[in-house]
Amino acid sequence: MTTFVLVHGAWHGPWAWDRMVPLLHSAGAHTLTPDLGTAGDCGLHDHAEAVVAALDTVREEEDALVLVGHSYAGLVVREAADMRPDAVGHIVLVDGWAGSDGASIFSLAPAAFVTAARTAAETRGDGRRIRAPPPAAFGIVDTDDAAWLAARMLPQPLRTFTEPTRLSGAVDRIPGTAVYCRPQTYPFDQLGNAVGYRTQALDGPHDVMLTDPGPLARMLLEAGSFKNGKREV
Repeated sequence: MTTFVLVHGAWHGPWAWDRMVPLLHSAGAHTLTPDLGTAGDCGLHDHAEAVVAALDTVREEEDALVLVGHSYAGLVVREAADMRPDAVGHIVLVDGWAGSDGASIFSLAPAAFVTAARTAAETRGDGRRIRAPPPAAFGIVDTDDAAWLAARMLPQPLRTFTEPTRLSGAVDRIPGTAVYCRPQTYPFDQLGNAVGYRTQALDGPHDVMLTDPGPLARMLLEAGSFKNGKREV
């Protein structure tokens, strides 16, 4: 039995995986969808602790635990896995940011992204939060899907983008897969390669779990069959 711990990205919540969870369950897998939360002045370390709390609820007799991070949560799940390296069998990044110790979104993203985020926090937030971009920024153009997404997104604490990751190096012993969406918005394939993950392309927008849950679910299930960098048969 495989347990997938599905961690949502910035501005999103556990609901981001609503279309994925039934597909994984129908394949016989278990799922957990921790809520990173946006209360107060929380940062990346707070979010990593929330994921660790979810990992600690998984029974030791589970055959495999796959930790999945979308977008911003790529950094979060790598820090959480670094704290629980013996619990995680595989890491999957879905269009996920990733880097070595000390990396943050602002250290990895282009200058234009950083400037836009800081400006949004200063002019349309309270200086500590970044209001959610429109659904089109995540590749969601269908009218119904865009309305569904816009009604759920929340402001993102600025500190989650500035706080650097704390990695001991233990996470580097865990095999990983970097799924990058095409057409690409940012070089998520290169970021995955840089941390030693195999890369896989998936046609779809950044919020591919909303538009193409079937193909992504199949990729996650296939990734769950990998241990120690090799596929189990």
